[in-house]
Amino acid sequence: MDYDRLTTVIRRLALEAGDKIMEIYNADDFEVRAKSDDSPVTAADEAADALISAGLAEAFPDVLVVTEEQSASHAESADSFLIVDPLDGTKEFVQRRGDFTVNIAYVEKGVPVRGVVYAPAKGRLFYTDASGASVEETGDFAKDQAGPVKPIKVTAPDNAALMVVASKSHRDQATDDYIARYAVKDMTSAGSSLKFCLVAAGEADLYPRLGRTMEWDTAAADAVLRGAGGKMVRFDDHSEFTYGKPGYENPFFIAYAPGVELKPAA
Repeated sequence: MDYDRLTTVIRRLALEAGDKIMEIYNADDFEVRAKSDDSPVTAADEAADALISAGLAEAFPDVLVVTEEQSASHAESADSFLIVDPLDGTKEFVQRRGDFTVNIAYVEKGVPVRGVVYAPAKGRLFYTDASGASVEETGDFAKDQAGPVKPIKVTAPDNAALMVVASKSHRDQATDDYIARYAVKDMTSAGSSLKFCLVAAGEADLYPRLGRTMEWDTAAADAVLRGAGGKMVRFDDHSEFTYGKPGYENPFFIAYAPGVELKPAA
């Protein structure tokens, strides 16, 4: 894979998809339908998916593209593949809370090595550069020219005063019970894959997720986290978290800054 080209293409497609999403987000009304698993889907999900899928197929015709909105792709597999969630945080989108993201990642041999996470309503753009290091871009987000970027890095955590981030829409008692086992200085809620980016940018130390997710929900932000020096492990045994699993379904997980003294699952 040509990482320079990959970075340019996925950054541009994320920004273009963000424009499509915001057109619908800012409309007076939009339709919300339920998919077969009862999760919501909107015209924004579908428009962003069509744009990204077409752009990736044109740029990388020989690379498998797995995307949330195309169920046929969920039965395919490859050693290396692109994986897309065109609109992560549809519930946040529907409720006009702004915490939704566009996610595009490239996975090699089970590891998300490159990714972009764009939160168009928040004006935050995170991605791995061609070297694999993570940055946050500021500026006007021109499609054809990257603006100023700042490197992002996880912080050195204080286990006596941890910053924890958890889901806005998917909090449950099991998650709260697990978090209660840590010495928490502050707790913040965020939607979608932004939670990973807060850890990557040093704005949080720990993000546990005890709930169902799919690989397209996490791969891009996991790439950003890893590129910032962070880690992601399985919740049950703290073993390595990998991609390309059957059906692209994730186990529970913990994303964190190295140095956090992880508590066992039980």
